[in-house]
Amino acid sequence: MEATPSTCFIGRGLRGGGLRCSQVTVRFYHSSSSRLLPAYCRMRQRNFRMRQRSFSLQNKRQHSKKISSERPKDSNLRPNGDSDSDPVNLSKHGILHSNREMASNDRIPIIIEAYSNRLDYDNSSPPLEVRSLPNDNADSTGESSHSNDGNMGSSSFPSNDITSPSTNIDEGEQLQGIQLQDLLGMIRNAEKNIHLLNQARVRALEDLEKIFDEKEELQGEINILEMKLAETDARLKVAAQEKVHVELLEGQLEKLRDELSSRGNSEDYLQEMNNAVSSSQVDLVNSFSQELDLLREENMSLKDELQFLKVELSNIRESHQRVQMLEEERSVLESSLKELELKLAASHEDVSEISSLKSECKNLYEKVEDLQTMLDNTTKQADQAILVVQQNQELRKKVDRLEESLNEANANRLSSQKLQQYNELMQQKIKLLDERLQRSDEEIQTYVQLYQDSMKEFQDTLNRLKEESKKKAKGESVLDKPPGFWSNLLLMVDGWFLEKKISVDEAKVLREMIWNREVRICDAYMSSKGKIEREIIATFLKQTSSTRGTRLHVIHIAAEMAPVAKVGGLGDVVTGLSKALQKKGHLVEIVLPKYDIMRYDLIQDLKVLDAPIESYFDGRLFKNRIWVGTIEGLPVYFIEPHHPSKFFWRGQLYGEDDDFKRFSFFSRAALELLLQSGKKPDIIHCHDWQTAFVAPLYWDLYVPKGLDSARICFTCHNFEYQGAAPASDLASCGLDVYRQNKPDRMQDNSANDRVNSVKGAIVFSNIVTTVSPSYAQEVRTAEGGRGLQATLNSHSKKFVGILNGIDTDAWNPATDPLLKVQYNSNDIEGKAENKEALRSHLGMSSANVWQPLVACITRLVPQKVCILSDMHYIGHWNWVREFEDISSQFKTHEHARLILKYDESLAHLIYAASDMFIIPSIFEPCGLTQMIAMRYGSIPIARRTGGLNDSVFDVDDDNIPIQYRNGFTFLKADEQGLNSALERAIYHYKNDPEGWKQLVLKDMNIDFSWDSSASVYQDLYQKSVGRARATNRP
Repeated sequence: MEATPSTCFIGRGLRGGGLRCSQVTVRFYHSSSSRLLPAYCRMRQRNFRMRQRSFSLQNKRQHSKKISSERPKDSNLRPNGDSDSDPVNLSKHGILHSNREMASNDRIPIIIEAYSNRLDYDNSSPPLEVRSLPNDNADSTGESSHSNDGNMGSSSFPSNDITSPSTNIDEGEQLQGIQLQDLLGMIRNAEKNIHLLNQARVRALEDLEKIFDEKEELQGEINILEMKLAETDARLKVAAQEKVHVELLEGQLEKLRDELSSRGNSEDYLQEMNNAVSSSQVDLVNSFSQELDLLREENMSLKDELQFLKVELSNIRESHQRVQMLEEERSVLESSLKELELKLAASHEDVSEISSLKSECKNLYEKVEDLQTMLDNTTKQADQAILVVQQNQELRKKVDRLEESLNEANANRLSSQKLQQYNELMQQKIKLLDERLQRSDEEIQTYVQLYQDSMKEFQDTLNRLKEESKKKAKGESVLDKPPGFWSNLLLMVDGWFLEKKISVDEAKVLREMIWNREVRICDAYMSSKGKIEREIIATFLKQTSSTRGTRLHVIHIAAEMAPVAKVGGLGDVVTGLSKALQKKGHLVEIVLPKYDIMRYDLIQDLKVLDAPIESYFDGRLFKNRIWVGTIEGLPVYFIEPHHPSKFFWRGQLYGEDDDFKRFSFFSRAALELLLQSGKKPDIIHCHDWQTAFVAPLYWDLYVPKGLDSARICFTCHNFEYQGAAPASDLASCGLDVYRQNKPDRMQDNSANDRVNSVKGAIVFSNIVTTVSPSYAQEVRTAEGGRGLQATLNSHSKKFVGILNGIDTDAWNPATDPLLKVQYNSNDIEGKAENKEALRSHLGMSSANVWQPLVACITRLVPQKVCILSDMHYIGHWNWVREFEDISSQFKTHEHARLILKYDESLAHLIYAASDMFIIPSIFEPCGLTQMIAMRYGSIPIARRTGGLNDSVFDVDDDNIPIQYRNGFTFLKADEQGLNSALERAIYHYKNDPEGWKQLVLKDMNIDFSWDSSASVYQDLYQKSVGRARATNRP
């Protein structure tokens, strides 16, 4: 509809003096692709073209009248150029005429070519040509004649011989004026053409608006026709009913005829009645038939019109769809162009960085060469020093010989003058030799002093080794010191640093010495007992000389830690993995929130540091009090925020409306603690959505501040909980919402205006793990990924599943203090006594001691499934109010109990007393209860999912090697599947007691410790740190 000139070429060639004007061309080109009009616009297009043709004919008539009225009466060309038949005017009219004609026909851009070579006008060569007479001939004249006709014929200027020179000059000036006027006229024509094009564009837009109006009118007509069609259908139904009524009347009439004939009425009466009824009936039927035919015809016509309108409406919709598709393609192209520009800018930045790195590398090579030169010089000086020592020894020998000669000379007491002169000469030589010998003695004394110092240091080392060997002989080895001893030393050093009592370097060296468990740091601590703090610090600083080994510094930032703050398996994993890594010689620390409901009685040496840490939140700085203590030999930092919302004084760990803000505050405060304490960890390990904020905070905010030594490891224990929130909430902890709320960063995959903390940790972490290999495969599917499957698949190279372990020290039936009777795999009789103790504790029947005891310990969440049976069945959940009524119903039951509370000691007793343990989870990332149950001799009955599939193998499955079969499994998450596995377990229990006992012993001896899992984490840590160091190596 719209025609726009795509190119405009204007060429000029003016030459002074000769008045030659080369070709002047003004062209407007249009696109080769013409827009196709939809079907419903064709009639409008035909009407529009007819109006345009009529308008064009009218313009032609007016133009012809105008030209005929403007024709000059004088056929001679005047030298001053004021003739009415100015070529410029002719050119202007011709161009206007062609513009209107072309615009009225096809409404496309106009192509105009004006050639100015001669002054004669020839209409035989389209388009219009203006030709100028060459001025090479000095004999040309200024006379001209015009021949005009109705079709704007040609105009020629014949030349005559003129002998006067002044006439030639006048003729040249006249030609120059005419050619300039030609140029000006053509420029004006070009401007008018542009104006015409703009008018055509405006008219096209107006036509488009009219089309939209007609569309709305057509839609209204369609609605009216549909209403009429509905009315016609209703009338047809009424007509059909009346027709049925007529048929009924005909039937009744036949009956009346039969009755009349049977009664013997006269034939005349019957004929008369028959004629009356038949005539009335026929008239009625004929009228109804005619009306029905009319309605049918009207209905058919309405249907045809409706079908036609539907076709046109579909064409309109298709046109709109094409327009929308073109708009989408344009937006996509624009976005692609912007992305390419950004990538180009980034590539330029990378090139500049590479060039700077090359220059730095070159400087480093030069420094290395300088150092090599200095080393060579030092080596040469050492060789020269050795030569000087050798020369001094030779000089000593010579001096000895000279002294002997002098003694002989003195003994002989030669009195000759020659001998005296010789003696004087010898004295001078001896003096010189003495001076040289003295200098040599000083150098030798220096070497001797160094040797003596080395011998002294060697002797001290030897004495220290002797003392250590004596201590070892007495059984006082530092290896016998408990982990809590070294953790207390580490916390003490960190306290000194935070209180500004030692420097960063001194704290670093002392940490490494404690980390390596050096004897001298232990001796320094033992010798400092009873001294004041200043003397203790001085004693420790004297020992600051050690080198760092290959072990790692790992810091866990988590929301739970067993046994002081535990809701689920997360707390067990943090404690168990940390202790296993510590046993392997790594330095492990944990950072926790300081909850008000923690088990403070299980924290050793808890104290507050006199060095509050300030952290940013909601546009300002808040102070945090730092507490330190040890939990099962592990050093732990507790952060207590001084925030008006009292983030961690709520009476529970989770379940608050502002959990997103609570834990984003804690994550930033934890990183601030690491920064201000001068720590340089190798690994920062964060867990679940509560501390997933650590990964983006570390790379975006704290690496630029200098906390840049660590690699980030993130472990998601359950992808059901992802920490999603409105994107605006992310700004509270200082992250840039615009930067992070993007599909390749923290933007939630299901909503553009929300962020997902777990997704952010997956994107920003160097290592991403989950808690079992099977669960790692499940979460990469649409069903198990909970919306994060695409993110996990795109980062699959750094994603791995590692089966959790259990703390075999805390979960050990042979040493468990919470049991009635301890037992082990060599003597399992204590299990029966624990079963009787549990029945007595819960008030259950003990009539049948051989009846199996089935237990389940879990949280009441949709992920878990638990079905009560009529046997001894104990369900142990966290508190859920909806199940209080159910629990009260089982308080007096002989064989079942439902306990709705968290009780650690009762959980230990249930594990030890139960014969079978049910884990019927719909999905289970890892599960620790099945491992603990087997450790205590309770046979697991589990659904094959997640970590359960990696740790429980069915006794009756012949595809599994017999040495790995350890329980009973089922696949379908329903009552039928659970009952089937439970029935098989009860059958084995009752009919094969000896086989059941062997199964219990085998399960108790399975190694579910953290040692093997910690080794896998250790390998991941070391590979990631090694890659980072290799990348940063010059």
